Amino acid sequence: MSKILENITVLDLTRFFSGPQATLLLSGMGANVIKIDDPKSGDPSAFSPPFAGPNGISFYKQTETDMGLAYLKRARGKKSINLDLKSPEGHAIFLQLVKHADVVIDNFSAGVASRLKVDYTNLCAANPSIIYCSLTGYGSTGPDKNLKAYDLMVQAAVGLMSVTGENDSPPIKTGSPISDAISGAYAAMGILGALFHKQRTGQGQEIDVSMADCLFSMIFDEPFDCYEQLGIPQRQGNRIMRFSPFNVYKTKDGWLAIGAATNSDWTELLNVLGKKEFLNDLNMMDVGWRIENNSTIDAVITNWTKKENTQSALEKLNVKNIPCAPVRTIQEAIKWEQLQERKMISDLINPLSKSAVGASGPGFPIKFSKTPANYDTPSPIPGEHTEAILGSLASLSKEELLELIKKGVVGNFHSLKH
Repeated sequence: MSKILENITVLDLTRFFSGPQATLLLSGMGANVIKIDDPKSGDPSAFSPPFAGPNGISFYKQTETDMGLAYLKRARGKKSINLDLKSPEGHAIFLQLVKHADVVIDNFSAGVASRLKVDYTNLCAANPSIIYCSLTGYGSTGPDKNLKAYDLMVQAAVGLMSVTGENDSPPIKTGSPISDAISGAYAAMGILGALFHKQRTGQGQEIDVSMADCLFSMIFDEPFDCYEQLGIPQRQGNRIMRFSPFNVYKTKDGWLAIGAATNSDWTELLNVLGKKEFLNDLNMMDVGWRIENNSTIDAVITNWTKKENTQSALEKLNVKNIPCAPVRTIQEAIKWEQLQERKMISDLINPLSKSAVGASGPGFPIKFSKTPANYDTPSPIPGEHTEAILGSLASLSKEELLELIKKGVVGNFHSLKH
């Protein structure tokens, strides 16, 4: 079976997390993703700590073949070339590649693409049907479009840090850089939509993706702007303003997440807790009262969970189909049979040492019934495909390539210094 995006060529000018996340998803669906990095600086994550190699994971290189762990996760299934876009020759070669491409994506800071002349206007002149996706912190319009942003700044800017954690805690971000991950997924979705539009009309287009827009759209389903009117604090911790109970509770040997989103959930939970008398309590059976008195509800549940082992509590709750889950560590989640069964844990291979490293990456998260989706190859050696791709797509001879390598316009992995 062929993959959904087979024969779709994506020129990938991205780095760090948001952009590589987008092209990683496209790669998993079969796109021919070609990473393009500067011969002098390369991909900053390729040889940055933490390192992964035959001797394991470390903040320091233990062997000459050690590579950056982030790179080994994010570049799977992609090809890699080194090309200096700032040089006239390199820019001309890039435009040749654009003629054969379907998509170009970058996550440069605002204005960089225009300075490099790889923005939509220039690319469209080379290939009118090209799809160009620009992924930035705050988008290409608006008063803050030129501000530099990482995930921490975006989480702060859109208000997520102000509503995360307990009510008396300082601003705090989520445990992972979700604005990068979310905007990467949104960029991939935008590219898929543009490819569908191109299939129907033959037209390419420009896609403007903002990390701030994406994160805000994800969190603002919650009516944070109405909390003051409702008389509840902005920070709810693990609770949610629509349901009660909805929290984590201490057991004899761990923690357990329990939630009741419906009256039937709550009724079944009361039966498990041995609190059938609350079924006739008008307050206890009113979700609005329970939300206003969350502490009282949490105390009732904690009085039960603190006497139970996590596994025994789970069994009693699951029999009654009450939403619950153990609070797993990441190491426990990696071993969770559910994720293992769905192939969500993938071994990482270091292409320099040609061996597995002591770390894993996520599998492809969308399961198609008729087309496979996965990362068929490990991350490439930086520059590994320079000669093959420039020879085929840019029609450069070996002699021309050697001359360009001498000038530093292109680089090959044979001469890579790391």
